[in-house]
Amino acid sequence: MQPRNSGLNSSALRGAVDLAAVKAAGEAAQKAEQARAERARQAAAAEADGIAPPAAAYPLVIDVSEDTFETEVVQRSAEVPVVVDFWAEWCGPCKQLSPILERLAEEYAGRIVLAKIDVDANQLIAQQFGIQGIPAVMAVVAGQLVPLFQGAENEANVRKIIDQLIAVAEQRFGIVGGTGAPEGQAPAATLPPEDPALAAAHDALDRGDLGGAVQAYRNVLADQPGNTEAKLGLAQAQLLQRVEKFDPQAVRAAAAGDPKDVAAQLDAADLDLVGGHVEDAFGRLVDTVGRTFGEDRDTARLRLLELFEVIGAEDPRVGAARAALARVLF
Repeated sequence: MQPRNSGLNSSALRGAVDLAAVKAAGEAAQKAEQARAERARQAAAAEADGIAPPAAAYPLVIDVSEDTFETEVVQRSAEVPVVVDFWAEWCGPCKQLSPILERLAEEYAGRIVLAKIDVDANQLIAQQFGIQGIPAVMAVVAGQLVPLFQGAENEANVRKIIDQLIAVAEQRFGIVGGTGAPEGQAPAATLPPEDPALAAAHDALDRGDLGGAVQAYRNVLADQPGNTEAKLGLAQAQLLQRVEKFDPQAVRAAAAGDPKDVAAQLDAADLDLVGGHVEDAFGRLVDTVGRTFGEDRDTARLRLLELFEVIGAEDPRVGAARAALARVLF
């Protein structure tokens, strides 16, 4: 499962990265690739026999448990993007969002599958995904994790996010579920092939080769200084490099014990962001900038700008944090 946003431009698809998911990337992706190869073999055999496979040989909305997660989500993601809806019966916003997701899953006619996970009944999965609040929506594509959004969203925004998810699944992984665009919509435009150097950088990040990913993204930026996807990938790879060496308990204890310790606050902000607590990470660094001077202030400010790169400039949380930063600087 991957820690980055796969080049999606929507702010809703930028978010936290999960070290546990990064470490599991190779194994999950390999399983998905094996499943995809087997299905391709079966499809070729069916075509040779003159048998047309159904447009979507699987249910479009499924309830998933810890026992069925591997087959219904990880393996299924080899042939179609799987959108994962984390919900609970007591959650009011979930009852608003889930019908939207279910309706779109049916409308998209097999181009996505919606996997619904009750967090109360499947606490282990929720913990593994780092779910801090619901509703939370993620996707798995070719065994790799793509964070989508948390909280209720309106149908128009959800549709845009799913359109971008499908485009990335088709471009990066060659995964095309169903038979085409939703009824009444034109098929998505064919996207240009990805830069091989950028693809190599992505692959290194997916494998958890953080040093290789950092260098590969720097190589891309040396030739293309304005490449926003490479900037995002570099920022995420550098963040993961920093955090993989941390003892989380020690980092948080140091930050709580001395609010004036800039290095401790920077480390804790990194952990906040990796854990999905974006506003906490930004707020911690804005506060640090506000209480420091000179080199310490500049160090905290630059780290905050790096974390803005991880989330994406168009994300409203970045805009709010920029405004807060301006208030403490001026």
